[in-house]
Amino acid sequence: MPLKHAHDFISEAEYLQGEMLAEIRHEYIDGEVFAMAGTSRNHNILTVNVARLLGDVTADGPCFTFSSEIKVRTERCFFYPDVMVVCDDDDGDDYYTEKPKLIVEVMSKSTRRMDKTTKLAAYKTLPSLLEYVLIEQDHVEIEIFRRSQNWFAEHYFLGDALELESVGLTVYVADIYRRVDNEDMRDYLQQLQEQAS
Repeated sequence: MPLKHAHDFISEAEYLQGEMLAEIRHEYIDGEVFAMAGTSRNHNILTVNVARLLGDVTADGPCFTFSSEIKVRTERCFFYPDVMVVCDDDDGDDYYTEKPKLIVEVMSKSTRRMDKTTKLAAYKTLPSLLEYVLIEQDHVEIEIFRRSQNWFAEHYFLGDALELESVGLTVYVADIYRRVDNEDMRDYLQQLQEQAS
């Protein structure tokens, strides 16, 4: 989601109060507020696919899967992750959490730098966070940063299975990209058709 600068410095309390009334969502970074633009079709499909897969895993346990509407708070920042899993946050706020276990962001050309720098640095400060997942929408590539691997990035592509250790889910990359329309997926589906014929 591209961010557009909206206002000069405001306090966290002013930001939170404003979000309760705002018609569009904003992210808050060190006192500055940024309006969030809309998402593409592929972005939305990926978000729904991941939320569904994670929702199935967390449905009967103590954790919850949230998609795009609940904020995560880090030191001096509030973000709206595309998908996150939160556990053990019964005393948390109704509109944001400081205890995500897993965060997923779907990247575009306009958000890639923010997702890989500012958000990565902020999310790594959260003691509860075990994994940070970045999903490309314009081609097929998934990048996972794990606390257990000292936040070293691991990359996954079509044909790969990946494990989300934080929630005990193993899934194929192709299942995450199901019904996404990009060149990699078109080529992959064509190869499957050729193999089947």
